[in-house]
Amino acid sequence: MGVTKGPLEELIEKAGGCAVIDGGFATQLEALGADINDPLWSALCLISNPHLIKKVHMQYLEAGADVLITSSYQATIPGFLSKGLSIEEAEKLLQKSVKLAIEARDNFWTHLQKNPKDGYNRALVAASIGSYGAYLADGSEYSGGYGPDIELDKLKDFHRRRLQVLASAEPDLLAFEAIPNKLEAQAIVELLNEEKVNIPSWICFSSVDGKHTPSGHSFKECLEILNCCERVPAIGVNCTSPHFIDKLIHELRKFTKKAIVVYPNSGEIWDGRAKKWMPSECFGDGNFEALALKWHESGANLIGGCCRTTPNTIQAITKALKSKR
Repeated sequence: MGVTKGPLEELIEKAGGCAVIDGGFATQLEALGADINDPLWSALCLISNPHLIKKVHMQYLEAGADVLITSSYQATIPGFLSKGLSIEEAEKLLQKSVKLAIEARDNFWTHLQKNPKDGYNRALVAASIGSYGAYLADGSEYSGGYGPDIELDKLKDFHRRRLQVLASAEPDLLAFEAIPNKLEAQAIVELLNEEKVNIPSWICFSSVDGKHTPSGHSFKECLEILNCCERVPAIGVNCTSPHFIDKLIHELRKFTKKAIVVYPNSGEIWDGRAKKWMPSECFGDGNFEALALKWHESGANLIGGCCRTTPNTIQAITKALKSKR
């Protein structure tokens, strides 16, 4: 008997070896008029503007995204409690982030069945899970420096209930995003095994130098942890400058046989303490079209965009990869 393929492997195969992830969520919410200058960031719209969340999902589906990432990156139970919500209300909002994406996907797919267009796949929904540093909103998600008091068990306890609630909403995938250090990756892997989570996950790190995680760990060290976990069929990098992506793909490919996921930001630099974007070289949509081909040839199996990328960026990536198919 052959090895049973999971939903992620099936999607990659249907997409000709490289599927398309959506792009910057907060960026697009702001373009639609949302004010998300808040520790909850884009998750604030789960409370105030859920219709905008669904609209952004639809825009990325129309652009060709094969994977939708939910608006839960910075959504945590403690974060919602700080807004005066109850635990029950907080958990319902986490589930809502998945339900909004599933509704958008299902509505879009139903429309496609009635009005067929070439090149679209039935998208998968990935529940976004940000790092402990993302919850702190103090810039530590960009340094990986959580302090001496943060140990493995504390990180597992932080992630545990959110993971349980998001998994109960039945997304197709779990996306652990912008993980800044090896310790948190280990906590996630142990937690997935402890909770016997049967939803496939990807774990993506960030990098500020193209060689290491923000904490200074090598990717070889990190992948030694992830390679042992069958619940994680894909690994990669996100919220990292496009400058570093090709080099990082080659680095990751040296140490793993898992699918490789890359969804960089636009190349602009976010100052996590000052809470603003710093002047820097920005990659346009045309650059992403050319780079997507290069990244796929280097070994990437899922390609998309992160902060400051838009549906136009994803449309350019889709165009490039479709021409390759």
